[in-house]
Amino acid sequence: MNNFGARHAQGEVLVLLNDDIVVRGNDWLDQMLAALMPPGVGVVGAKLHYPDGRVQHGGVVLGIGGVAGHAHKYFPRRHAGYFGRLALPQAVSAVTGACLMVRRETYEALGGLDEQHLAVAFNDVDFCLRVRERGLRCVWTPYAELTHLESASRGDDETGERHRRFQREAAYMKRRWASELREDPFYSPYLTLRREDFSLGETPPGYLSRLTAGAR
Repeated sequence: MNNFGARHAQGEVLVLLNDDIVVRGNDWLDQMLAALMPPGVGVVGAKLHYPDGRVQHGGVVLGIGGVAGHAHKYFPRRHAGYFGRLALPQAVSAVTGACLMVRRETYEALGGLDEQHLAVAFNDVDFCLRVRERGLRCVWTPYAELTHLESASRGDDETGERHRRFQREAAYMKRRWASELREDPFYSPYLTLRREDFSLGETPPGYLSRLTAGAR
């Protein structure tokens, strides 16, 4: 649907926007456009909240849950985040396609979202990684805030054919982006890949383990 919409849109800038997004204020487009304009920026994502105010999306961290997860998920609405990261615009590895701004020329040069391998899940992460391959940055801004009724219109991917499709798409991501998923440059290797809360990891990174073993 996003690719279909992009083919028929008229503007120089595209916004991918889920049908379960609720606009919170009047300046979210202006804020995202301001973040997109600096040279070298390829994609911009917004700060999304659940209806109860908790954070739903603060950027995407690679490797969480095996593929990727949303940074600061379930944090309180006005929490500053890990080292203030919920309060400051920043470069990230990816942002969610639930609310994503990109120049038309960038979208078309990359062929849009991957319809063949990623019809539903992870196509936004894959797109952002391809943007970064072109030497462009992905930026997340807290100044554009919206509410995301996550999966309200589509449902979840926990059972039946939807779950099997999700597993296929996750497996494709792990094949396609194996090295990138192992090490997010915007996320400390000391932090966990099991949760989205920036807590400490259960085991030290591989290179630290090797250093420790050598010291002994």
